[in-house]
Parts: sequence; C-alpha cells; structure tokens
Amino acid sequence: MSQTQVTGPSEASDRSATMVRATIAGTIGNVLEWYDFAVYGYLVTAIGAAFFPKASSLAQVLYTFGIYGVGFFMRPVGSIIIGAYGDRAGRRAALTLTVGLMGIATMLIGFLPTYATLGVWAPLLLILMRLVQGFSGGGEWGGAATFLVEFAPTGKRGFIGSWQQFSVGAGFLLGSGFVYLLTATLGADAMAAWGWRIPFLCGIFVAGFAVYFRLKLPDTPEFVALEQEHTVSKHPLRELFVEHRSDLITQFGITIHNTACYYITLQYMQSWLTTVVKMAPNQAMLINTIGLLGLAIATPFIGALSDRIGRKPLLITSCIGFIVLCYPGYWLASTGQFWIVLVVQVVLVLLVCTYSACVPATYAELFPTRIRYSGMSIGYNLAVMLFGGFAPFIATWLVATTGNIMSPTFYVIACAIITLIFVLRMRETAFSPLKH
Repeated sequence: MSQTQVTGPSEASDRSATMVRATIAGTIGNVLEWYDFAVYGYLVTAIGAAFFPKASSLAQVLYTFGIYGVGFFMRPVGSIIIGAYGDRAGRRAALTLTVGLMGIATMLIGFLPTYATLGVWAPLLLILMRLVQGFSGGGEWGGAATFLVEFAPTGKRGFIGSWQQFSVGAGFLLGSGFVYLLTATLGADAMAAWGWRIPFLCGIFVAGFAVYFRLKLPDTPEFVALEQEHTVSKHPLRELFVEHRSDLITQFGITIHNTACYYITLQYMQSWLTTVVKMAPNQAMLINTIGLLGLAIATPFIGALSDRIGRKPLLITSCIGFIVLCYPGYWLASTGQFWIVLVVQVVLVLLVCTYSACVPATYAELFPTRIRYSGMSIGYNLAVMLFGGFAPFIATWLVATTGNIMSPTFYVIACAIITLIFVLRMRETAFSPLKH
C-alpha cells in the first residue's frame, strides 16, 4: 500500500516531525540490542575468566562465545511469537515489549554472581539471561525495520529503513567506545575484576529512553489502514507459511551473507586480532571503533543510494566484494600493523554497509502489510541463528582445529556465494509500492 501524499505545508511539517520521532523510536531499541551484543563480544575475555576460571584461556573464549550463540536459539522463537503479536496488535505494542525485556536482561547480567561465588550456577544464569535477550531480539530487528519502512514516504524507503541499520552500527559503536573508555580509564585488572559489569548495568537507561519514545507514537500508517479496513490478519503465521513461503525462503537466503559478514567483521575480528594475531587489545578495539564510526556515517547515504539505483546492484557488489577481498584482507591484517589493519577494517566495513543498509527496505518490500512483521522477523532470525550467532564460535573453532589463522575467511566467502545466488534470482523491489 503506498503512502498518501500530503499537500499542505502544515500537513507536511507535521508528517516530517512524526517521521523524525518514528525514526528515533524505531532505532533506539535496536541500539540497545546491539550495544549489548557489542559489549558482550568485546568483554569476552573478562566474562570468560569470571564464569569459567578453571578453563584454559582458549576454552574460556570458546565457552563464552558458545553462551553468546545460545541466545540465538531463542531468536526464532521470539520472532514467531512477537512477530505474530506485532501483526495482530500493532508494531508499537510489540516493540515496547521487546525493548523492555532486552533492557531488564542486560541490566541483570551486570548483577550476576561469578563462578567464584555461585559455582556452576553462575554460567547457567548467564545462559538464562542470553535466552531472554535472544527472545526479545527475535522480535526487535524485524519489528524496528517494519516500523521504519511503513512510516517512510514513497521513494525513501531505503533511506528511512537504513536508519535501522545505522542503529546497529550505533549500538556496536556505543558498546565498543564505552568499553574502550572504561578499559583506558580503569585498567585491565579492574575491568577483569568488576569493570565489565558497568556497561551491562548502564543498558537500562537506553531501554527506558526507548520505551518512552515508543509509547509516545501512534502505530504506522500502514497498520492503522489495516485496522480501519478491518483487514488485520487473524492468523499471520498461517498466511506467511502457506501463501508467502517463497518470499520467506528468499529472505532467508539473502540474510546469510548479511549476518555472517556482520558478525565476523564487526565482532569476531577484534577477538581474532588480539588472540590470534596478538595485537594490543587497545589498538584492536580502537580500529574496530573507527570502523564502526565509518559504518554509522555511511549507512544512510547507501540507503538513499538504493532508492535511486535499486537494491540489487548494491547487494551484488557486497557479495562479490567479500568473495574477492576477504581472504587477502585478513592476510594483510595478520601482519598486526596498525595502519594496515585499519585500512582492511574500513574496506570490509564499507562492504558490510553496502549490503546491510539496503536490507530493511528489501525485506519489507517482500511481504504484504498483513504479515510483514512476522515475515521480516522469522526469515531473518532463522538465518541469524544458523549463520550469524555462532559465527564467532565457528571462526574460533576453525582456527583452533585447523591451525590456519585464515580459516574464518572461508566461512565468510562461502556464505557470500550462497547469498549471491539468491540475490541474482530475486526481483528488484525498490521501485514498486509496498504490498498491502
């Protein structure tokens, strides 16, 4: 369903103000989700020592990344339950629920007792918190993207939707920058002892801000129109799996590269540089923070570009870029030279951004409004669970098992090849109205 065009200056001003508020409301919850994931990933060494003190340093990293991945098992569950709820009760209600759950679970991680205090129950409680985060995260990404794209004017879906991906970069950047600042201020010993808790405790403030903004806004024009027409789906999951199964498969396929390159480049690479290449942790974290800043800046511009030239050219560029450049990039980065690693990281981050900035609009354009929240959430989160959530664990395992420090690149390249096939087969969606 296309958006109704406004004609009066007062209406245009009101719509513009609402669009700004909607963009903030849609992105802030995602900032929290990815802030938490970033903090967990960047503090994996400290968390591993606190919850698995009897294991070797490599085993601590593997166990901690394993718990990180466990949370992703709940993402499909969250996507099914919260996605269907969002299609029946509205986007705003579902997104308020997701950010509330995420904020509480993030804060509670900061209060968890360690192995020294509680023994084996400590890592079990950490797993429980990750499961809650995974459940809420399963409804957050697709819901936020749906929310933004359904508010977007015709011809600006790529640009408005890209702010959802900007929020991912912003969340990673906030987490990376905060951990870097704390590490530089407190020192490694204090961070390992108690400083790692601070970033998790602070997550509740982001959650409170997000809940406030989301409760202040009406639902999206697309969903409101369904309500007025009395055509809200009563069984969105049945409609999705029966009538739009091929679209769901397409979304799953085009998410594989997006999630693999995202988690490997923006999260695992920092760990790879410090544990495998033996680069100084503060240098590796600084490089990652600079890369994330570039991602956040470039994302809206690439989203706007996709409105002009289409989604497919940019999606294809990213896939081919990783197929060709990922291995040589990691080979250069293995030197551990600061400026070389920085250039490699910036190039890979821009390739990530070339893909990720387009996907919120691309996914939304695949599904009709009646089932968009469910469709956006389920296909995406299934792929994230299988190919993204365990990507850092798989990469760490590959290096440990094969002894080849370049082995993580084979995983990324394989995912890019699979997705390229799906992208080449899909139709261009940028220049058609949203399906009603």
